[in-house]
Amino acid sequence: MQTVVKKWFRDKGTGFLDNKGGSDILVRKEDLVGCAFLKVGVIVEFECHLDQQGLIAKKVSLFKQKNFNSRNKKTKEFRFGVMT
Repeated sequence: MQTVVKKWFRDKGTGFLDNKGGSDILVRKEDLVGCAFLKVGVIVEFECHLDQQGLIAKKVSLFKQKNFNSRNKKTKEFRFGVMT
């Protein structure tokens, strides 16, 4: 599945993913693949599992979008995990 990061609590190592009007999906730091934390608004891919607490995201990774730049301009590389 793919969705947007809704909240991330860096001090707790947990956050929530948007569930399109349903209850939010919990994500934990130990379930992140290839990154240490998430940034609000970033698109992620994940597997959704049902737990006693509700919906849990597993194997969460950043969604890689292809950059379609018709003018071949050099763009600055976006570095995930940098807080602003």
